[in-house]
Amino acid sequence: MAELNLLAGPYAMPLAALAAVLLDRLFGEVRRFHPLVGFGALAAAIEKRLNRRTIAGGVLGWALAVLPWVALALALRPLAPFAVDVLLFYFSLGARSLCEHAEAVARPLREGRLDEARQRVGWIVSRDTAALDESGVAKAGVESVLENGNDAIFGALFWFALLGGPGALLFRLANTLDAMWGYRTERYNLYGRWAARFDDALNWLPARLTALSYALLGRWRDALACWRTQAPGWESPNAGPVMAAGAGSLGVQCGGAAIYHGREEIRPPLGCGPAPVAADLGRAITLIRRSLWLWLAVLFLIGALHA
Repeated sequence: MAELNLLAGPYAMPLAALAAVLLDRLFGEVRRFHPLVGFGALAAAIEKRLNRRTIAGGVLGWALAVLPWVALALALRPLAPFAVDVLLFYFSLGARSLCEHAEAVARPLREGRLDEARQRVGWIVSRDTAALDESGVAKAGVESVLENGNDAIFGALFWFALLGGPGALLFRLANTLDAMWGYRTERYNLYGRWAARFDDALNWLPARLTALSYALLGRWRDALACWRTQAPGWESPNAGPVMAAGAGSLGVQCGGAAIYHGREEIRPPLGCGPAPVAADLGRAITLIRRSLWLWLAVLFLIGALHA
């Protein structure tokens, strides 16, 4: 009886979060029939039918893709709250996958296999990577790890803490649609605008809590200074604080020139110190993992205060 009360009391949420994190640590993402793969196929089919390059069409497409699944999660949750929360958060979490992708870049980079490192980092960033030198590969990898720490982990955890499994699911599906539709191209500029703006709104507070976590667990003075001075110059309102604070915390210099679709873009600087090297990818992974345990500890502390 005490165990049942524990799963239904103030510790239910942190225990469910911990269980999902441990499942992700043990098994990683589902290798076959991952729900997000099916969701991506559904979203692509909806976009193909509804994209008339209007904002209204994008709102309708977003609603058709997201809301039925969130409604289903809300309907199922009362039947087995703890189990549903654990499964939904587990499917929404990408901590192990993010670390594995980063290590897949860091390993060949450490061992001098630059061509392989370029290929691997090209799988996780949108910039052109064919001509990157060692420092360029490391910088792209560090930026991706820091930014995706929020998208793949902390944003989902934030909404899970507020709304349980359905909240984590809402965040993950909205973030996926932003990744699919949130581009300023002729095809998606209007149709994907709602997806991009909604994801920005969901991410606003989690991104700043992520930035604060990065700062607390590293060179906090540099991290806060970089966040304050550099983030406003970054195009994304949420990626700016996360990457500026993260790079400052690690003591590395990111940002600068990058090639996207054959065109060089000069981006504002992020962080301070020397350019990243292969070892800094490992440090970025460590920062992500420590931040995750910090968030879990805070959830348990909140549970203790309400016990």
